[in-house]
Formats: sequence, C-alpha cells, structure tokens
Amino acid sequence: MAKKVLILCGDYMEDYEVMVPFQALQAYGIAVDAVCPGKKAGEICRTAVQQGFPGYQTYSELRGHNFTLNATYDEIEVSGYDGLIIPGGRAPEYLAMDESVLSIVHKFFDSRKPIASICHGQLVLAAAGVVKGRKCTAYPTIKPALIAADSHWVEADTLSKCVADDNLITGVTYNGHPEYINLLVKALGGNITGSNKRILFLCGDFMEDYEVMVPFQSLQALGCIVDAVCPGKDAGEKCPTAIHDFEGDQTYSEKPGHHFTLTASFLGLDIASYDALVIPGGRAPEYLALNEEVIALVKHFINQGKPVASICHGQQILAAAGVLKGRKCTAYPAVKLDVVLAGATWLDPEPIDRCFTDGNLVTGAAWPGHPEFVSQLMALLGIKVSF
Repeated sequence: MAKKVLILCGDYMEDYEVMVPFQALQAYGIAVDAVCPGKKAGEICRTAVQQGFPGYQTYSELRGHNFTLNATYDEIEVSGYDGLIIPGGRAPEYLAMDESVLSIVHKFFDSRKPIASICHGQLVLAAAGVVKGRKCTAYPTIKPALIAADSHWVEADTLSKCVADDNLITGVTYNGHPEYINLLVKALGGNITGSNKRILFLCGDFMEDYEVMVPFQSLQALGCIVDAVCPGKDAGEKCPTAIHDFEGDQTYSEKPGHHFTLTASFLGLDIASYDALVIPGGRAPEYLALNEEVIALVKHFINQGKPVASICHGQQILAAAGVLKGRKCTAYPAVKLDVVLAGATWLDPEPIDRCFTDGNLVTGAAWPGHPEFVSQLMALLGIKVSF
C-alpha cells in the first residue's frame, strides 16, 4: 500500500533538512506533502544554509533555495498521512509557539505514527510535550529544552547521530540524513533490496548544492556505499557548492551553498570497483569537461555498460567525452547546444522535472527532477523499496 508523509515547514528552515528527505522519499515511491502555517500550495518558504566553520563558536547562516510548498496547511487531515517530518533551522523556534502545529504533532504521536525530527526541530517536540520519558537527541544547543521537557537526553558523539525510540526518530544535523531517512523508511514498513552497490560521484568546486547532496544522501539512506571525488583533491577536503534558483530572472540566480566534504581521493581511484557514476550539475562541469582524466573516467563507465546518471549542466562532461552520439538525452535547456553538437537526440524537459533513461544513461534537466532522477538510477541498479 502506498505511503504518504507530511513535512511541517517554515521560513528559514534548514535547506538540506527539508529538501533531502522531501525528494529522497518521493524517489522511493512515498508521497510527500510539504505545508506551512499561513501558506498555500505553490507558495514558497525561504530556507537557510547553516554550517559550522573551524574557529567559530557557532554555525553561520546564509540564504538557501526557495522551497515550494505542494499542499495547503489549512486543508490537511492527519488521518491521511502515515508519518511526519520536522526539519530544523530557525523555523522551529517560532513553529513551537503555534498551537495548530502542536496539535498536529500530538495527533501523529497519539496515533503512534512515525515522527522524524532533526536538529532544531526537536523544539517543536518539546513544546508539544511528546518527548517525556523518550530517548532523544538534537543539535547540542537544544539539550536544555529537551531535558526540561523530561526527555532522556542522548549526547551526540558526532553530528551524524540519530536515535530511534518507538515511533520517535531524532537526528542531530543533516550529516545524519542517511541513517535518519533509513530509520523513517523502516518505521513506515519499508523493505529495501538490491542496495549492495558502490556508487561514485564526480564533484567539483561550485557544483549545484542540491544536485550533489540530495542524490548522495538518498543513495546512502538505501544502504549503498557512496564515494565523492574531485580532481586535485583528497578525501576529507571540501568543495564549495552553488545554489542555483529560479527567482523570476531570465536565468537562474546563484548564491553560495554548503561546503561538501569529499569521501575519497581522486588520485589512485579504483574506478572498476564502482557500479555506477553520478555527475551533478552547477558550474563545475564546464571546467571538469576539460580534464582528460575525467573524460577517461566517464568513458570507462559508459563503455562498460554501467549506469551513468547526469543532471543539469553535467551533460557538458558527457558531450566532451563523446559518449552522447546516437543517444537520447535531456539537460538544462541552456546545455541543449552541447548535447545536439555531440550527436544526441535532444529530449525537451517539459516540465523541468522530467528525466529520461536511454540504455545505461539517465539524464535530468534540473534539481526539481531529483525524485525521477534517483528513481530511474535505482531501477538501473536493481534497488527497490517495497511496503
């Protein structure tokens, strides 16, 4: 039976903490409604990019993407949902004062439906009085509120820490999304098969923020081993990302995003050990396409018949590698010229969230298409989520 989950949103919720579970769950076949008090379907919530930097006593905050709501708050019926998600960021501090929000949380809790809350989202749980006697973790600064609410506080040894106690799932930060989302899928009755795969991400400075993190953590949450590499960089180093958004201008806007941590070194990489390749978009592909080692890597995956999934401007690399001739392919519309000159048949991404599979190649136009993009890659890899 199909599952349906509700996400409680608010302005300046953390960017990753809403979009990653929102799109990951849809990729797994779960319907997701995102709502915000006082707002309707089609309206936006502004998000925040929150991350720590060495030498500072707390995290910084920048403007994130604009998140589009897909349901109207005043029309929701809790009985129609199987689970609830509460993102972190700054939204929870005022959502925790909204009696209608607390009522929704109570209804999910009393019906023993799974509730997943991360980072500062636990302020809402504390205000709703549902953490009493429950094991619970959160971002460290939320500890006093959770202790005052009589929870059994679980100290976080890492920012990836997650805790499950009956129908309540709590996480410290978006670093823990893989376990956090996996726990929620299982709490919803999901069974994951075929996930014993190794997947490689080809990264670069100023790749698009969502286009690396959403598929990266979505695949990790399924149990896949996922590595991210960048030419000239080693495991543990970071790539700055770019937030590309659609804000009414003739082209997308760009803002600084999160810093993405690489998990493996490009030099000496055993590419034969990986089952699939993912190429994020953003601005990185235009210079990665000039790197001969990158071109050789892409040709290996294509020629071996292994799945390759590329989104947005990532197709600039495919075009430079000469692997698109005779293929059907889409991309961000501005990349159409590269695709056509490379000998591919252009597939119009209308609407912009369309994705297509041609043999071992999955292509998408932009990050709104992540649910299809990840789902189609899962199909090529034989990964299934069943309920």
